[in-house]
Amino acid sequence: MPAPSNPRGRSNRGKLIVVTLVFISGIIFAGLFSTGLAYTNEMDFCVSCHTMETNYKEYQETLHFKNPSGVQATCADCHVPKEFVPKMITKVVAAKDVYHEIIGTIDTPEKFEARRWHMASLVWKKMENSDSRECRTCHDFDDMDLSEQGRSARSRHARAEEKGQTCIDCHTGVAHEEPDEPDDA
Repeated sequence: MPAPSNPRGRSNRGKLIVVTLVFISGIIFAGLFSTGLAYTNEMDFCVSCHTMETNYKEYQETLHFKNPSGVQATCADCHVPKEFVPKMITKVVAAKDVYHEIIGTIDTPEKFEARRWHMASLVWKKMENSDSRECRTCHDFDDMDLSEQGRSARSRHARAEEKGQTCIDCHTGVAHEEPDEPDDA
């Protein structure tokens, strides 16, 4: 006589297959998601919009691009938080730049310059609200050796720390040309 079939055994096998497929799909999704995030933090991606070429040229003239120590800060180092939730918020908000490039709001150097003050002000406000979080990954007051700084920088940094100022309070034009404030601002 043949052994009675075990419908539960088949059911358990089916569940195991489904769980395994979901698990493998999750790993693949996480890998693709992580790869996509990393790609959108690359310098080549950031300057792929032709309106960012102006920013890139300005940046190439700064110590953040080329300096005696050979350390280079990229777009993502200054503009993208390291923590996951703030990073995701930044990525979603940054999509508006792509949108404005596509619809033609900033697609020429002239249009870009016309909106430059507005765009810079948004970045400065974000940095102010986050206490210059991205700057501080490299330039934290606690890590500064004020005795190695010039007299002016030493006294300004000491005062800024005492007053609770943030980097952007003094360094608005550090990596890009500081735009002129419009008359109607």
